[in-house]
Amino acid sequence: MSLRILLAVDGSAGAMSAVKHVLKLRELLGTLEVHLLSVQVPVESGHVRWFISHEQLESYYREEGLAALQQAKAALDAVGQPYTAHIAVGHTATTIARYAGEVGAHQVVMGSHGRSGLGRALLGSVISEVIRLSPVPVTVVGREPPAPVEA
Repeated sequence: MSLRILLAVDGSAGAMSAVKHVLKLRELLGTLEVHLLSVQVPVESGHVRWFISHEQLESYYREEGLAALQQAKAALDAVGQPYTAHIAVGHTATTIARYAGEVGAHQVVMGSHGRSGLGRALLGSVISEVIRLSPVPVTVVGREPPAPVEA
């Protein structure tokens, strides 16, 4: 039996750190089953729907989701790690937790944006909410420090 991981990505540097972490797990454990997930925040304003068709909105979500998945897919493809890609629309934390249950994940892996203080308070913490809602353990991977500059 292989470890089934839900890898939530958003195209950020933190997300790529999470991808690298999953690839390290692969080196240690061998076979992994990876479910790659990008969650798109829904357009909430009813007024937008007056000007944009349902099909246009769905196309927008798909394009944004594919863009968010692009780097992660490339990294997994480069080492031959199979995955199933998912694009979902909804509240980010709730959707990640729901998908973890739906795919039968053993673990959720996601990257941190590294916000602290006021930025975290104003924007909320998706990670904290995923940890609270997830039916399985959540691994949070911090961003890698920048490479040292040589003189």
